[in-house]
Amino acid sequence: MAEEEGAKKVILNIYGRVQGVGFRYAAQKKAAKFGVACAPCNEPDGSVFIEAEGAPEALERFIKWCHRGPWSAKVTRVEVRRL
Repeated sequence: MAEEEGAKKVILNIYGRVQGVGFRYAAQKKAAKFGVACAPCNEPDGSVFIEAEGAPEALERFIKWCHRGPWSAKVTRVEVRRL
């Protein structure tokens, strides 16, 4: 993940209709656009887990996007842990 000075790290757990809708792919693409490094993976409970790192402002934009996700997703809850 990013080693740039001032970079922050977050862990996101995203719930709702987020598997089988391209959420992980879209998250990686959106993160790259914002300058955020991320590693999303599907969880057995149907949620998506994302570890993300980047500049604080870029992370906030990415977190905000995760509350919506791609058009095909229906996000019902996002848990954010700041590290």
